[in-house]
Amino acid sequence: MRRLTLHVGAIFLLTLVPIGCGDVARVSIAAGSGATPVLPPERSSLLPTVHIAPAKGWPSGQLPTAAPGLAVNAFASGLSHPRWLLVLPNGDVLVAESNAPSAAESQRKRTLKERVMAYVMKRAGAGVVSPDRITLLRDTHGDGVADQRFVFAEHLRSPFGMALVGDQLYVADTDAIIHFTYHSGDTQAASAPVTLASLPAGPINHHWTKNVMANSVGTRLYVTVGSNSNVAENGMANEVGRAAIWEIALPRGESRIFATGLRNPNGMAWEPNSDTLYTVVNERDELGSDLVPDYLTSVKPGGFYGWPYAYYGSHVDQRVQPARPDLVANAVTPDYALGAHTASLGLAWSGSIHFSPPYRTGMFIGQHGSWNRQPLSGYKVVFVPFVENRPVGIPLEVLTGFINDRGEAYGRPVGVAILPNGALLVADDVGNTIWRVTDTRPPWVRSYTQTPTPPTGNELPVQ
Repeated sequence: MRRLTLHVGAIFLLTLVPIGCGDVARVSIAAGSGATPVLPPERSSLLPTVHIAPAKGWPSGQLPTAAPGLAVNAFASGLSHPRWLLVLPNGDVLVAESNAPSAAESQRKRTLKERVMAYVMKRAGAGVVSPDRITLLRDTHGDGVADQRFVFAEHLRSPFGMALVGDQLYVADTDAIIHFTYHSGDTQAASAPVTLASLPAGPINHHWTKNVMANSVGTRLYVTVGSNSNVAENGMANEVGRAAIWEIALPRGESRIFATGLRNPNGMAWEPNSDTLYTVVNERDELGSDLVPDYLTSVKPGGFYGWPYAYYGSHVDQRVQPARPDLVANAVTPDYALGAHTASLGLAWSGSIHFSPPYRTGMFIGQHGSWNRQPLSGYKVVFVPFVENRPVGIPLEVLTGFINDRGEAYGRPVGVAILPNGALLVADDVGNTIWRVTDTRPPWVRSYTQTPTPPTGNELPVQ
């Protein structure tokens, strides 16, 4: 029996090593997006679909492609795996340069499948040693290029999300929320880190990224904690406190689970008119190239969003046993699908007069890109318009060109953030660059609340 197991494992390893294998999508990303996505039948198989874009990096002088009316430039380059961004009130930008914790930190021996996936992720650009630091970027000339760079904090543990409340900067390490003292203009943390609350981590720590965001009055933090598996194959005992968004009270750090059943929530943003928390969630794998769409959703206090027992509302995942029909019956259907396997991570509210319609009111989303869909999906920045405080329509492309004609990745978008002057920043962890996107249309266009008609020359443009 042991010889047979090794033989099957060897076949599994050899089959996953090629760049592409598995089924081909039959539903377009557009059809699998929006408020009513197409959800075709499941197509599970013994071997999962694996189709990566090998990481290459940007050729000298080449930029992503901005949508018509927009322009892009490198705000900062030469970083080391930049993942997440926080714009400070004075316009300085904090960048979490980070990756998964080293396997050496865990005493647990990785399974064959985990070793194969580590190889695949390395090919996709996720194999670098985590820099474990936060870098501060400053644009002193106001020309859209950071000309100063400082190490703000280092020797952290796979830092990701950041939030500033008063004079305290909160950082989501992989295993805890920590905080530093910060004063406007600081280029280095003004204190040693203090732990506010521990977060689930441990020897598996399947989804290591943790994000943090404060409410508008600075009394609560919201923290994303991804699942410890694809669909609970490591047992529900390893999922305690995971696949959830936590709520942590300030300043003492009392915590509770705010919402559950969210397989891997990452970006968070507030819709300001309704003061509603939104998040983007990476859904489960190994049901084929068309399932399951990642999604953008409002987060209901106490809401259960299905994982692992069901997806996109009440669509039961038969792989998960024992079933929980009681939970599935009350599962919340997400508000808006973002296409299968797009790896939608970054999230930022626009609401800026510096962008013209249709990018005026809605959410910018950084899509890191698929590793398990044919053809590839994601690898772009998109915008989801909001009408009456809700997402509508289909995602609009903002920044593309991250994949070349040979299927290699020049870059992979992650975190997104808005500068005080309205420009959009995009962290690119393969290109090791922070991109800056601006609206190039004239002020009279940007002043309209709806898509305008150009002036005829007989009237004065609105300033």
